[in-house]
Amino acid sequence: MSVMERAAKPSPLKAFYAMTYRQIMRFLVAKSRIINSIVFPLMWFVFFGVGWSSAFKPLGPMAKMIFEGLNYMEFLAPGIIVMTTFTGGFTSGLSMLWDREFGYLKEILVAPASRTAVILGRIFGDSLTVLIQGAIMTLLLAALLGYMNPAGILLVLLVAWASAVESACLGIAITLSMRSPEGFHMVVNLLMLPMLFLSGAFFPLKPLPDWMKALAYINPLTYSVELARTVMYNVYSIPPAYSVVGLLVSTAVLLGVVVSRYSRTYIA
Repeated sequence: MSVMERAAKPSPLKAFYAMTYRQIMRFLVAKSRIINSIVFPLMWFVFFGVGWSSAFKPLGPMAKMIFEGLNYMEFLAPGIIVMTTFTGGFTSGLSMLWDREFGYLKEILVAPASRTAVILGRIFGDSLTVLIQGAIMTLLLAALLGYMNPAGILLVLLVAWASAVESACLGIAITLSMRSPEGFHMVVNLLMLPMLFLSGAFFPLKPLPDWMKALAYINPLTYSVELARTVMYNVYSIPPAYSVVGLLVSTAVLLGVVVSRYSRTYIA
């Protein structure tokens, strides 16, 4: 490779940094996106949590037995944190769809930069922006619940970040097969709600029928919720080691799928 060719082709590290920086700046200027990412999950926590807590109140101590020794608000909080990062990660797919619509994606694809570095930088940047949302939500819920364990907060944010990477990969993988925002929203709505409800975020997994448990165990979001609840309250339905393996394997598989598909993407 000549000196001019080397100068024209940016290093993978520079390409990675450039895409990470772009995604972070893009997020910071979108004030409505920041507000929406916090208000929506907080509404779920307040209305869903308070409503069901009131419904379970007549059961007295038996309610804590249902939720593995926690009250319902405590049981729900880790799921809401993961829900915040999971739904936020999906916006990676939507933003890439708009990049396709406005021609930016074509410019990136024909650039001499490493495609692997570009897509990894995009995913990393998006996951960091989603982690900001998750951190705000975690601190809000910790204040509401009086949760005062710094180690638990840091560990749940690590789990939330892994969930953000996972959902960003899933959103981008869907986008690479889509041609319109309407199609993307349809597929995401068909996937997101079942994944959320089958993750154990809103109700425990143990009492579920076997067919629903089977669906929950193949749901990658289940392992994020389980780990978040484990690090916050040491309560779990799946052994923590299995949850760690499930989260890492599902994230690695989705990451591999996205890198492979993006490297073969072509726009006429």
